[in-house]
Amino acid sequence: MVARGVHGASRSVVGSGRGTMHTTPVNETLQAIRGIHHVTAVAGDPTTNAEFYAGVLGLRLVKRTVNFDDPGTYHLYYGDAVGNPGSIVTFFPWPGALRGRHGVGQLTVTSFLVPETSMGYWLERLKASGIPFEGPENRFDEETVSFRDPDGLILELVARAGAATVPGWEGGPVPPERAIQRFGGVTLAEGALEETAALLDPMLGFRRSGESGNRVRFEARDGDRVTGIDLLHLPATARGHVAVGTVHHVAWRTPDAASQEAWRQRLVDAGFQVTPVVDRCYFQSIYFREPGGVLFEIATDPPGFAVDEPVQRLGEKLTLPPWLEPSRESIERTLPPFRLPVASRG
Repeated sequence: MVARGVHGASRSVVGSGRGTMHTTPVNETLQAIRGIHHVTAVAGDPTTNAEFYAGVLGLRLVKRTVNFDDPGTYHLYYGDAVGNPGSIVTFFPWPGALRGRHGVGQLTVTSFLVPETSMGYWLERLKASGIPFEGPENRFDEETVSFRDPDGLILELVARAGAATVPGWEGGPVPPERAIQRFGGVTLAEGALEETAALLDPMLGFRRSGESGNRVRFEARDGDRVTGIDLLHLPATARGHVAVGTVHHVAWRTPDAASQEAWRQRLVDAGFQVTPVVDRCYFQSIYFREPGGVLFEIATDPPGFAVDEPVQRLGEKLTLPPWLEPSRESIERTLPPFRLPVASRG
């Protein structure tokens, strides 16, 4: 599946540089990583994907575009009302493709933060939608429920005591006071922890904050917002395979191009193979692999999803970058059927 042109998919494209990594702490000249920018995964049927993420989870489809490296594939972005960084989960739908395999060298669990008092609502919503779940369980003083999307992607809902509650999208099927807020965190499955842990803390500026069994938690902060990054030590587990139902990469937030370039230079100096800056229209990106093999991206917050369509109309039509616009007719013929469900509020 990695031959389909998905950016950064091949392990030969972006190396880890694990043999020469130096882990000096973040200094005052470098803007701290603000947490997760987005998580990108591989789906099967695009309509089934939209029915789940927009219909069941109540996220807004904020951009309907294509994979810029493989324009015959949709790239669907879901998030909050305007697609703020930290709320965005994105998908490359590959209808008819085989499912991937979860394993080490992968981001295996994506966690969404919900208001502390809304877990009961979400349990009933999952039951009503026929979605099996596990939990709630308490982990690091957070109430956590685990379930899977239609393609087998592992998701969690996390209710974090004291987390600020921001009303969700008014136009969605979930009441704004119950809606998913943003990411609560991610879990990386690792065969060994030491080098990845050193990349997170101190190099990327995350803070090691807890340990439970074979799980080590790190935190990134954006003001009073906290994002959890868990490393799950699974030395006897086989490597994962990226295809349908698996995460392709995780992107971390940086505020602007200057800070991104500083991060790029820092990573190159530490021995990582980092891509040049890539224009993704809605943000700028660099890519590299962490020592365990998970593909990392550092993405800028601006310019955002309203750069090519008004906020009121986000996701309603296919948008293309300027360099693909001349091929719109052939691209539209190639793309699989897709419809966005109209869901009533529950």
